[in-house]
Amino acid sequence: MATMTNIDFYVLSSSRPEARLHFACRLARKAWEQNRRVYLHCADEAAVGAMDELLWSFRPDSFLPHAPHADQPNEVIVCGCGDTPDPHNDFLINLSNDTPEFFSRFNRLAEILVEHDPILVPARERFRFYRKRGYPLNTHQIRIAG
Repeated sequence: MATMTNIDFYVLSSSRPEARLHFACRLARKAWEQNRRVYLHCADEAAVGAMDELLWSFRPDSFLPHAPHADQPNEVIVCGCGDTPDPHNDFLINLSNDTPEFFSRFNRLAEILVEHDPILVPARERFRFYRKRGYPLNTHQIRIAG
């Protein structure tokens, strides 16, 4: 029997949408340190570009090795949108406001939210969608400084 995707909702104490991206970098770094493969699912190509830039610069003392999906799908950390995340199936970080149609192939899914209605409203729908289908859900309240 296949195991179900574990889904974590991280609710940040910020109303700034860019806080999602910074937290995604922190999650990706932690996963990378644990030798996990990470797919950062973005809403569109512009968001992929922003995430790509941030992964290079979010910490002044280091960067995370990564690639846009189309360039190197075998990189440990990959950013993409719309495309199938082959060969990734370990850890999905969803930065779009939609339910990725391929989420169930991943071991773990992180949904990162901020206190901003254009992000919260579709997230509530995704939460109901996952719960109705019986996925294991966890919610984490994350205090953000500033």
